[in-house]
Amino acid sequence: MPAVLARSPFVSAGGLISYGIDDTAVLRQAGIYAGRILRGTKPAELRVQQPTTFELVVNLYTAKTLGLTVPPSILARADEIIE
Repeated sequence: MPAVLARSPFVSAGGLISYGIDDTAVLRQAGIYAGRILRGTKPAELRVQQPTTFELVVNLYTAKTLGLTVPPSILARADEIIE
């Protein structure tokens, strides 16, 4: 069944499409926060942040297996295409 998933590793494992947060950017921000706390900033003083970087990953092999055609506009916006 075709599905849009939230995490890119699922697409690498055979899923069709994922659109979600960029794990690397989120982990980088978590590291920055941890560093600020270790330097003495109180956690209550840190702003709550939301992800600002999202990634679109398309698995063309899965699309072909399912007999689907991914529109060129989606492929043009994809951050990664798995063939």
